[in-house]
Amino acid sequence: MIEKKIPYFINLAKAVKIVQMEGLETIVLTGLHGERMMMVLNITLPEHTVPLHSHPQEQIGMVYSGKASLRIGDEEKIVKKGDFYCIPANVLHGDTAIGNEPFIMLDIFHPVREDFIGRCKKTARA
Repeated sequence: MIEKKIPYFINLAKAVKIVQMEGLETIVLTGLHGERMMMVLNITLPEHTVPLHSHPQEQIGMVYSGKASLRIGDEEKIVKKGDFYCIPANVLHGDTAIGNEPFIMLDIFHPVREDFIGRCKKTARA
C-alpha cells in the first residue's frame, strides 16, 4: 500500500477508505507516500453527526457535495457545495449532514494525520 514514489495523479478507485466512526468515512487521497500534507474526502452520511473534536493539524477545505451544519470554534453555518472553510490547529469543530445526500468535504491537513496513516495500514492488513 505505501509506496516510495509520490504519485502525481490520484486514482480515487485505488484510494484507501477508512471508517472513522458510524456515519463518517474517510478516503485518503494523499499523504501515505512521504508527503508533508494530506488530502482526504471526509464523508458524513445522511442523518449523522461528527461530534465536536480537535487535532493539532491545520485543516482547510471545500464542500465537495451535500449540505451540513458546520461548527468551527464558536461559529456555526449551513454550508453547501462550493463553500470553503479554514480550521486552525486545536480548534473544536464538527458537522451534521442535512438532507438525503452525503455531506462530502475535500480536506487538506498539514502536517499529515499520522492517525489516518495508522488506520490505513490496519485496513490494508485486514
